[in-house]
Amino acid sequence: MDYKKKIAEKIAQLVDINENELREYIEIPPNKDMGDYSFPCFRLAKVMKKSPQVIAEELKSQIKLDDIIEKTDVAGGYLNFFINKTSFVENTLKEIAKKENDYGKSEIGKGQTIVIDYSAPNIAKPFHVGHLRSTVIGGALYKIYQYLGYHVIGINHLGDWGMGVCKTIAGYEMWKEEYDFSISPINAIAKIYARFNKEEKENPSITDKARNALQRLEAGDEETVKLWKWIISISIESYNKIYDLIGCKFDSYNGEAFYNDKMDRVIKILEDKNLLVESEGAKVVMMPDNMPPCIIITSAGTTIYATRDLAALLYRIDNYHFDKALYVVGGEQSLHFKQVFKTLELMGYEKYAKNCVHIPFGLILNENGEKIGSRKGTPITLEEIFNEAIEKSLQIIEEKNSELENKEEVAKKVGVGAIIFNDLANNRIKDEIFDWKQILNFAGETGPYMQYTYVRTQSILRNANCEIDSNVDYSKLLDDEAIDVVKKLKEFPNIIIASADKNEPSLISRYLIDLAQSFSRFYNEHHIICEDKNTQNARLMLTKAVGITIKNGLNILGIETPEKM
Repeated sequence: MDYKKKIAEKIAQLVDINENELREYIEIPPNKDMGDYSFPCFRLAKVMKKSPQVIAEELKSQIKLDDIIEKTDVAGGYLNFFINKTSFVENTLKEIAKKENDYGKSEIGKGQTIVIDYSAPNIAKPFHVGHLRSTVIGGALYKIYQYLGYHVIGINHLGDWGMGVCKTIAGYEMWKEEYDFSISPINAIAKIYARFNKEEKENPSITDKARNALQRLEAGDEETVKLWKWIISISIESYNKIYDLIGCKFDSYNGEAFYNDKMDRVIKILEDKNLLVESEGAKVVMMPDNMPPCIIITSAGTTIYATRDLAALLYRIDNYHFDKALYVVGGEQSLHFKQVFKTLELMGYEKYAKNCVHIPFGLILNENGEKIGSRKGTPITLEEIFNEAIEKSLQIIEEKNSELENKEEVAKKVGVGAIIFNDLANNRIKDEIFDWKQILNFAGETGPYMQYTYVRTQSILRNANCEIDSNVDYSKLLDDEAIDVVKKLKEFPNIIIASADKNEPSLISRYLIDLAQSFSRFYNEHHIICEDKNTQNARLMLTKAVGITIKNGLNILGIETPEKM
């Protein structure tokens, strides 16, 4: 039952405004005593040329009550609606029980394609902490849009070209005999890259070897290309360990190199439209509104990131015909994307340019508010972070429940889930505080707390040691605590839609925290397993619905749910 739709239908019969528009106006009052839903009549004042209070009174006198809407009331310019509580509880819990793992899913995105560009590490380096946020936020958005029926294409735009890669190639050619590649090829390659950078400071002439490697690579030298492809393959193999761990999926690994032969098209379009202007030796596109010009060709005659991003956009337009393109990249790149999207519009792709969205996010800070980047001078890898989270989770399990089955598997789910939830717990634009004590707290607003709440629901259902009778007496769930839980459960599908509208996974995280806290209040106030079997049956039905919803919400965020903890 879509109660907002039901209310909008009743109002639409009395006023000359579209039902869908009316539905958007309907709110949930801040105080439950004011009703379950509220329609602000201020919206109608200009059209009807009456005060909101008068409009509310007139609507109240004309709206017919039924077995769903049992009462209406006027408060100022608001018309408040009171829903039949038994009907509300029954409709909500039946829907969840029927849909189970599909509860919250929608087909609103059917027939539409979303391209999400996220993660994008540089090859030849271990996956470090700087790529955590893009990977986790992008991975959640991928699942959110998929949940809403969109055709989603995840793109990992790898940094696989340029002098950085060629320093690694040159270093490998000089020093490969000094390193062991049998255990962790990516770590050996990373050490070579770090060594090259260090020696370059002491002996700048070594840079010529990297330039030479780049020339050979650009010329298609067979051995150099073979080495370059090997470095890409061991890099992706290393990254996939993290992607598999956190459930991230990519449909394309086309990186910077893929667009080497596609940039001439960008330059030709810009030239044909007389958009390229020479400025201090470079070729640029002038931007409106005092925005700095978008550099397309540098004064050295080389292309730049903007050129590649434009070539990538044209490729994605041709091949995916996307309805929206999302770029999950740090906030420091905001100007870059404004320039790129504006240039795409000037090139004649207005339809696509207006549907390109940069999704910025804040930094990762430690508990002292300092940027996390390295440990003793070396970058902190994501593998280190996740391994440490899993290890700490296992220690907590050993202390609290040493007899738990599959301890290592549970520790993995808890540790990984803790890192993901910590990243998605607050608005993405805010800086993320990385504090181990808080991240692994089982009582705070954390991933372990959410998993523990789910585990509690499953434990209750097991301890009841009986099947839930389908003939549920929903009138046993009319107390304030139960109604509050059901209202939260009812919000879930709309929360998923809102998180997509705002590209904000934290809306789901905050919702899940609210639901868990609401269920905790219900649990503390009422014995679920009790003498009255009708009451027990109804409360078990509610408990099962909470478990389903929490599991679905966590899965969307990329977090697995253990059955026991």
